[in-house]
Amino acid sequence: MPPFILISPATRGLSLALIRHYLRTTSLPVFGTYRPHPPSSEQRRTPDTVREHILQPLQDVDPARLHVLPLDFTSEESIAAAADALAHALPKDAQSYIRVAFFLAGILYPERQPADLVLKNIAETFNLNVIAHLLFIKHFSRFLPPPSTAPKAHPSSAGETPPEAASASALAKWVHVSARVGSISDNALGGWYSYRASKAALNQVIRTFDLHLQAKKLPAISVGVHPGTVKTGLSKAFWSSVKPGKLFEPEYAAERLVGVVKGLGTAERGKVWDWKGEQVKP
Repeated sequence: MPPFILISPATRGLSLALIRHYLRTTSLPVFGTYRPHPPSSEQRRTPDTVREHILQPLQDVDPARLHVLPLDFTSEESIAAAADALAHALPKDAQSYIRVAFFLAGILYPERQPADLVLKNIAETFNLNVIAHLLFIKHFSRFLPPPSTAPKAHPSSAGETPPEAASASALAKWVHVSARVGSISDNALGGWYSYRASKAALNQVIRTFDLHLQAKKLPAISVGVHPGTVKTGLSKAFWSSVKPGKLFEPEYAAERLVGVVKGLGTAERGKVWDWKGEQVKP
């Protein structure tokens, strides 16, 4: 099996658009996760129904490339089990590592003032926006390529080794979906206390994990991305206040993020980048 793509979760909104984009535009195996026990308003999901949902609008895509894994973000046991299931699905007689992994777990409670803060909501926000991402790192980072797979640096014409030996295309990309509101320096409006704080914490996680990748000399980078305001359930309450041309369809946001991530190299590692390819300041 060649290198593979991992999208978690992969069943709606931006995550669904991302997994369909990679199925449509690459020939790589694609793994996606789904919540096995969704809210009571939704039907219980099975691997077959999830696969059908993802593949339904796609033409000329080999369905054998798509693999789905049950995963509950609120349970470390479930996250660990999904990682073990992924390991079991990979070939034992050949090396197969992550080419690109997107982690999108998140929730938003828009507290506008301190009186809106609710302990249960704060805990859920940090659980999904930060802790789940930390547990993804703990259990899924073993699928990143080892140092032995790093491309060899070639001396330049002047006989010196280029400082940026690994090109962007040669690096595995470990991507957490963050948000511009996680920027402390960019916060001029206030509000959204737990969401802002959790995204700022996630940005620190992204940086810290990237330092770990460097220390271990893995041919991979950890980055964050800000997709803009995407037309999904997360942002539905704010659609009317978004400036014209700034409310993006999930398919458009996915295409832009994939393009940005593809071009990121060692000089861009450990940082957060928006859908335009511009850095989101800390």
